[in-house]
Amino acid sequence: MIDFSNFYSSIAKNRLSHWLRVLPAQLYEWENSQVHGQLASWIRILNKFPEIQTEHIELKERVAIGNGSELSVGERKKLENLLQKFHPWRKGPFDIHGIHIDTEWRSDWKWDRVLPHISPLKYRYVLDVGCGSGYHMWRMRGEGAQFVVGIDPSELFLCQFEAVRHFANHDQSVNLLPLGIQELPKLEAFDTVFSMGVLYHRKSPMDHITQLQDQLVEGGELVLETLVIEGDENAVLVPQERYAKMRNIWFLPSASALKLWLEKCGFIDVRIADINDTLTGEQRSTAWMTNESLEDYLDPGDPTKTVEGHPAPKRALLIAKKAFKPLS
Repeated sequence: MIDFSNFYSSIAKNRLSHWLRVLPAQLYEWENSQVHGQLASWIRILNKFPEIQTEHIELKERVAIGNGSELSVGERKKLENLLQKFHPWRKGPFDIHGIHIDTEWRSDWKWDRVLPHISPLKYRYVLDVGCGSGYHMWRMRGEGAQFVVGIDPSELFLCQFEAVRHFANHDQSVNLLPLGIQELPKLEAFDTVFSMGVLYHRKSPMDHITQLQDQLVEGGELVLETLVIEGDENAVLVPQERYAKMRNIWFLPSASALKLWLEKCGFIDVRIADINDTLTGEQRSTAWMTNESLEDYLDPGDPTKTVEGHPAPKRALLIAKKAFKPLS
C-alpha cells in the first residue's frame, strides 16, 4: 500500500499536528476498505520505477523533472511504457526524464490565469481540494509554498501523483491524501485553500464553501474556480440529467450568484477575478488520454452549447478572504 508515515512525521512537527488525532485512523480505514480493483497493480508499477536523484527539477514555469541524459534510450522507453499504464492522464502536462506526458487538460493554462490574481504563495501552507494528480500542487511549490497538501479520493490520481513525486526526489513538502473535503476536520491551518473544478460536483454548494472556510486560518485566502453560466445573482442552472455528458453535476451558478453565496457564508473581500470559456485546445484527447473529451461533449452544430443543449462550459475564478473573528 501507499506509505503515509513520512506525512505523519512531517505534520507532527508543524501547524497541522492536531490533524493526527483523526487522520491515521481515516487512512487506515481507507487502506482496509474495498478500494479500486487496480490499486494493487498500480502500486506494483510504482515499485518498478528506477531510483534516480536529479538536480534538474523545474516547477516555476512548468513541471519538468530530470532530463533525457539521465536515462538510456531503452530505460526511457521502459519508463514511458510504465507511465502509460496509469492511463488516463487528465491534468498536466508533465515532463519526466525527457518523456512528455501530454494530458487531457492543459492545466498550465488554468494556472497562468489563476496566478496573477492570488496572494503570493511563498512560505504558505496550501490546501488543494480535488487536486487530481497534483499538477497544480507542483506549481504551488514552484511559487515557494512551504507545505502543500492535496486531497482527492481517486486512487488513480494518487498513484499518478506518487509516480511524479518518485522522480522529484521523493519531495515531502508536497503530499496527496485519498480523502474528500467532507472527511477533513475543522483544521483552520492553511493560509491558502484552492477548490478548482469541484463545486459543481457537490450536492450542497453551501456546505462545500463552509468546509473550505473551515480549513483556512483567519485572514486566509480562498481560491475558488468552477463552472458558471451567464446571468445575474439569481441565475443558477440545475441540469436535470447530464451536463456535457457528466452525471454528477448539481449546481452551475452565475459568477454573481457565486459571489453572493461566498458572502452569505461569511467570506469578505470577494471578487470575481476571471471568467473564461473552455476551448477545445485546453481540454482534448491525447495519446495519454484517449477517451472522449470536450469536442465530444459539445453540440457539433453549435459549439456554444453542450450535446444536451445547455450553455457550453464557462469557468469563473473568485478570490475571497476568511474574516477575522471579533475580539471578545
